[in-house]
Amino acid sequence: MNKLLLLSIFASMFLFSFGQECDCESNYQWVKTTFEKNDAGFAYAIESKGEEAYQKHCEVYFKKVKTITDKTECAETIYEWLLFFRSGHIGIVNLNQPKKNKKSTPNEDEIRALYKDWEKVVVNERKFKDYLDAKDDLTLEGIWKSGNYEIALKEIDNEYVGIILKGDGVYWTEHQVKFKIDKGLKKATYFMQDHSVREFDEPNVIENMILEMGFVTFERTYPKKEESAALNRYIKAISAEEPYLEKLSENTLLLRIPTFAHSEKKKIDKVIKKNKELILSTENLIIDIRNNGGGSDASFQKILPFIYTNPIRTVGVKLYSTELNNQRMLGFMNDSNFSKEDKKWAKESYEKLSQHIGEYVNLDDEDVSISTFDTIFEYPKNVSIIINNNNGSTAEQFLLAAKQSNKVKLFGTTTMGVLDVSNMYFVNSPCDDFKLGYSLSISMRIPEMTIDDKGIQPDFFIDHTIPKYQWIDFVLKRF
Repeated sequence: MNKLLLLSIFASMFLFSFGQECDCESNYQWVKTTFEKNDAGFAYAIESKGEEAYQKHCEVYFKKVKTITDKTECAETIYEWLLFFRSGHIGIVNLNQPKKNKKSTPNEDEIRALYKDWEKVVVNERKFKDYLDAKDDLTLEGIWKSGNYEIALKEIDNEYVGIILKGDGVYWTEHQVKFKIDKGLKKATYFMQDHSVREFDEPNVIENMILEMGFVTFERTYPKKEESAALNRYIKAISAEEPYLEKLSENTLLLRIPTFAHSEKKKIDKVIKKNKELILSTENLIIDIRNNGGGSDASFQKILPFIYTNPIRTVGVKLYSTELNNQRMLGFMNDSNFSKEDKKWAKESYEKLSQHIGEYVNLDDEDVSISTFDTIFEYPKNVSIIINNNNGSTAEQFLLAAKQSNKVKLFGTTTMGVLDVSNMYFVNSPCDDFKLGYSLSISMRIPEMTIDDKGIQPDFFIDHTIPKYQWIDFVLKRF
């Protein structure tokens, strides 16, 4: 098994700030130089798109950054420059957050002060409910909930404005504007915890009870209407933060896995272990990984024996060795979360990488690893995995392994396509304003079988005429 963790940090943009000595042009030049010298996918992108195209791209952005003084505009511009190479496993992460005290507890007053001038719309919850009760029809206007956030969604000047009724009380306080949606439902502007901007195309409304904007899901809490079993099942699945197994019928189980994050491995393993006998005595298994952005290969290993029929072939990766990149192995050697065996592997890997600076290095003995299990279980006989375009990185690696089984079929839409260049690594900018995220490894599947910008296609495409909350029912009808 490849011990490298395929981290699922996708293309994301956050704000960063710079002082007079760290202007936008300086930050751009540092990002450009660091990326060119260290990113594992840089040479592949240049080979694919051409040196001339890259030079023209850089000329355009060099002119842009020389004139930019606004912090937000600079962040967006540098991120746009990175998109020349690929859509995933790149990033700019904000370090300009309020400092924490000795107990690592945020200075709440400082955070509130930082956002005290944020746009607000005062909403009286009681009067707003009276207004909703007096309406003849059910529209997007209402009270919606996601996690700890309770939002009043109100139509103002030809757009829907999401206003905080109950927030975390620190980053987001009462009456602040959390998001906006144009009335035609073409675009949503959503503000993250640190108030950075995320733009989502075509927000989705399901039965006027579920509101989806990219990876964000809100459920209507007022006014409520009678919900179908399928809608309730969807709400439970799509809003789940932890894995769970549910019995849908005597013949079918649903295993929901929201993320393969390494921190969730123990929880996934626990669900599998607790329900082992049930899984092995039930004919059909649905695995719902919609919106699972990836995490660690280790998180899905306990699932594989249940769906296995044939030896699983996994094509390995090569790490690009530079002095900066190899620092990650030193970090692993000092990580308390790593076992003695893993630290030994990290030490040996560091030594091997250090002998091949400027080269691509395969840390494994073979280009392709083959995994086998002693038993092919009779049950489950049929395994259906539900996927969508928010599945990337390790989630895609899981699918490459799973679809080698005769039992497995994929249902849904094409995945994101962010797997070929991976193993995310972050380094601080010279002024410690932000971190640049780039990748350390490239798959040896290239060029014969690429995933990036293509994704993995389902065996059974679920088209747009089938509402998302009915996808599980669609799969059930195939058994």
